[in-house]
Amino acid sequence: MAEVTYERHDGPEAAGQLDAFLPAYEEVYAEPPYCEGPRDVAEFIDHYLTQTQRPGFRLVLARDAGEVVGFSFGYYLAPDTRWWQNLQDVDLPDDFTRETGERTFAIIELAVRKPWRRQGLAAALHTRLLEGLDVERVTLTMRPEPEAAPAQSAYAAWGYRKVGVSHPWEGAPYYDCMVRELR
Repeated sequence: MAEVTYERHDGPEAAGQLDAFLPAYEEVYAEPPYCEGPRDVAEFIDHYLTQTQRPGFRLVLARDAGEVVGFSFGYYLAPDTRWWQNLQDVDLPDDFTRETGERTFAIIELAVRKPWRRQGLAAALHTRLLEGLDVERVTLTMRPEPEAAPAQSAYAAWGYRKVGVSHPWEGAPYYDCMVRELR
């Protein structure tokens, strides 16, 4: 393995990087518990191209000898976001759910291909994704344990806490909604 390098792409420029990391996405999300197929990948592409237009969008790629081996991306939650409304059976106070468009950064994806796992790449992607952000907090959703036990452990070690269970759309799985305060 060569030395892993990292590159960040902001805003619409990140849309042009889709082909670079799509094979890594397809490989990671074909694995259980996701088991995504061609239809899921097509939906991901559509969502990604829309997301790259959101304020504060940034993408970080990890490359080994030029090959994308991991990626992470996210954006600022808009004032009219439905992020907090998707939480089930929890009543968060208005001052918690209020968004300004610059208060909260949402991590949408963070993935590392299997041969490169357990080498610190996820932590490095996470650090580089958040580098220089001036936000109060970061949020993300993830599969619950035991499906995502390694990710659960990593996020806990990085200072995230669970605030509820998210069900973002009809037919979607349930996700743990995590928050990490930065200030």
